[in-house]
Amino acid sequence: MSSNAPSKSASPAQTVKLGIITLAIMNVVAVVSLRGLPAEAEYGLSSIFYYLFAAVFFLIPVSLVAAELATGWPEKGGVFRWVGEAFGPRWAFLAMFMLWAEVTVWFPTGLTFGAVSLAFIGPDQKWDQALSANNMFVLGVVLAIYWLATFIAFRGVGAFAKVAKWGGIIGTIIPAAILIVLGFAYLFGGGKPQIELEWSQVIPDFTNFNNVVLAAGIFLFYAGMEMNAIHVKEVDNPTRNYPIAIMLAAAVTVAIFVLGTLAIAFVIPQADINLTQSLLVAYDDMFKWAGLGWLAPVVAIALAIGVLAGVVTWVAGPSSGLLTVAKAGYLPRWWQKTNAHGMATHILLLQAVLVTVLSVMFVVLPSVQAAYQILSQLTVILYLVMYLLMFAAAIYLRYSQPNRPRPYRIPGGDAGMWIIGGGGFAGSLLAFLLSFVPPGQISVGSPAMYVGLLIGLTVLFVAIPFVIYAVRKPHWRDPDSDFAPFTWEAEGGHPGIPTSSSTHTSAVTAQAAAKAPPAKP
Repeated sequence: MSSNAPSKSASPAQTVKLGIITLAIMNVVAVVSLRGLPAEAEYGLSSIFYYLFAAVFFLIPVSLVAAELATGWPEKGGVFRWVGEAFGPRWAFLAMFMLWAEVTVWFPTGLTFGAVSLAFIGPDQKWDQALSANNMFVLGVVLAIYWLATFIAFRGVGAFAKVAKWGGIIGTIIPAAILIVLGFAYLFGGGKPQIELEWSQVIPDFTNFNNVVLAAGIFLFYAGMEMNAIHVKEVDNPTRNYPIAIMLAAAVTVAIFVLGTLAIAFVIPQADINLTQSLLVAYDDMFKWAGLGWLAPVVAIALAIGVLAGVVTWVAGPSSGLLTVAKAGYLPRWWQKTNAHGMATHILLLQAVLVTVLSVMFVVLPSVQAAYQILSQLTVILYLVMYLLMFAAAIYLRYSQPNRPRPYRIPGGDAGMWIIGGGGFAGSLLAFLLSFVPPGQISVGSPAMYVGLLIGLTVLFVAIPFVIYAVRKPHWRDPDSDFAPFTWEAEGGHPGIPTSSSTHTSAVTAQAAAKAPPAKP
């Protein structure tokens, strides 16, 4: 999974411009994760179709839409700002809360991968597999690492900066390269592939509805490309270079996912694929084939480091975004508590409690894999709620604030926005609906319980921000909050109704910022 941590704007004096290659690499590192590859290895060559479909209808739209929103409304708030400009603070709060909630739900699934990785550092693969399937072992590791990451986050950015800096390289880039090289070396070296290598297999069998359901989760593989949209204003010639960088990053990301997935499918028989173990088993089998068995524990440790680095970074990121919204008056003062390092201590603690409760599902449900699938699907659902609001806001703002200066604008006028933003909305909606259908390939216990849990948890998480917004109080706003008013708010209008904001210049942004309470020195 990828980060949505708040980004610091470049200082006015900064003259360094981001090149195409630099921006492309930033986006690849932000998006690529290896933990979900076994889910798509189920489909063999047809996984190529799913990856390309999700790239066209999600990855590229997210990237381009976020670029226009980030440059057109650069004031503090991110997705809360964008949705609020279009539909008002009630829906904006829902979008921001979904982002924080999906990250909270993601932690148990992300850390499960770390727990399984640690289980495979032993010398006996059968024993390692048994340990990785042990519910209590997985639960213990998940909780231990998460609470450790939380206490590290309490110490501020400096305490975990070094872990985050190298974690992506050690735990993602290098293992991905090893997986791809060995997988295809196994194939071209005479190894028997475990899938049919016929081009006719690329197109999925759409008569089997179950083949589509599990693949809906692939949309979340690409989530996070919007994070670096904030840097569009720092790109040299953004109108030309930003789309090129995005296309390059998308191509590299798709290549890693496609080739990595096929590498697993070459080695692991479809019937033996397990969502939480197959990546490590594939590494182990490849290393044995190559006579490098001693490297298996090393890669397992590297993958665990990558997971830890990602979790430590994500523990603080969305929580900081929610803190900004809280100080703007949308959450009680209890949520706004910070320590000497500026970290949102109460939000972090509440998040840790929720992660603990969700992690217990690994013990209650019939298997680790079933719990893993439910939490993974819930993560997809909550994240897609946010993306649906983001796409809808981008389209609506083209009409409510048509002349708002946008340093990067999706080409093609309003038709271009409908094609890109509308395609992203349609793709997200499809994935959202399919996420509620039990996958036929995975044992999830009772299908009714599976669907019921997903619906119940989704309704719960969506209802919470609406309830909080309905009971908000004026005294919740921190007088030292530097959150600038929405454009329509600054002009005394209403969200989504065109006013003089339709003829915005950069002076309007300055006016809105001037009306905001002064920031704390």
